[in-house]
Amino acid sequence: MSSMSKKKKKMSGIQKRNNINFYLYISPWLLFFLVLTVYPMLKSLTLAFTDSDFSGKGNFVGFANFIQAFTVDVQFKAAFRNTICYVLMYVPLSLVLSFFLGWLLSRKVKLLGFWRTVFYMPYITSGVAVTILWGWIFNGTYGIINYVLSLFGITGPNWLGDKRLALGCIVVMCLWSLGNQILIMLAGIQDIPDSYYESAQIDGASTIRQVFAITLPLSTPTIFFNLVIGVISAFQLFNQPYILTNGGPVDSTLTVAMVIFRNAFQYGKMGYASCIAWCLFIVIMIFTGIINATQKKWVFYDN
Repeated sequence: MSSMSKKKKKMSGIQKRNNINFYLYISPWLLFFLVLTVYPMLKSLTLAFTDSDFSGKGNFVGFANFIQAFTVDVQFKAAFRNTICYVLMYVPLSLVLSFFLGWLLSRKVKLLGFWRTVFYMPYITSGVAVTILWGWIFNGTYGIINYVLSLFGITGPNWLGDKRLALGCIVVMCLWSLGNQILIMLAGIQDIPDSYYESAQIDGASTIRQVFAITLPLSTPTIFFNLVIGVISAFQLFNQPYILTNGGPVDSTLTVAMVIFRNAFQYGKMGYASCIAWCLFIVIMIFTGIINATQKKWVFYDN
């Protein structure tokens, strides 16, 4: 009994030391998380119910900011509509393209490493540099797209100056930087056991049949991950419309993130900006909650 009790004491001592080491190791991250994430979120929640200016000082106004956002603020309504349209265009296209390109990059082709690098490079390139490049491509006067069209006698439109085309141009530009989603999709496809494809080949299944019967169903967990991350990032669109069009023309590319930025740092309305930020947070949580609730119906896990 004495030896057993000594072993238990020794194990408990090791466990305590491991617990202490664990908290010591995570303390830097935990400190930064509390100071740079949790505290700003709680502070912004309190500001959302005030008329605070840039200094953070103001009076309590209750739900007046929320009422103004949904009933009075025309810019917020336009930005919310544009953001929803962008999400509905970008997210499905990004999922289809990332799956298709991920499947292509999983095939045994020549210069496979080169092609994987080519598709991933846009993702790690500076977002500002890429946006400026696409601004030159879409330029209505000297842009490369209109130049190519002119070779066939076609007069190209003012892509970013037309309110009917500007948001679509931004969608196309963002789709060009799908490298991370493609890489994740490629990893998910490569994780599928080869034995499934070998069995399908023995049964005479064509390549297309294998894609829809094996690759696509077994890639649904990866698609689900890309869907959630894509929706969250799409709702926070800011850099591209801010640099290219500054929300124009006629607020056709104005996003909710841009409205938050304008009210906070241009108009000095920190309370109202915090209110819109929390509205955006709630909308993102609703969308991700719906997606998560429906995953049991379409996400297939191999195990």
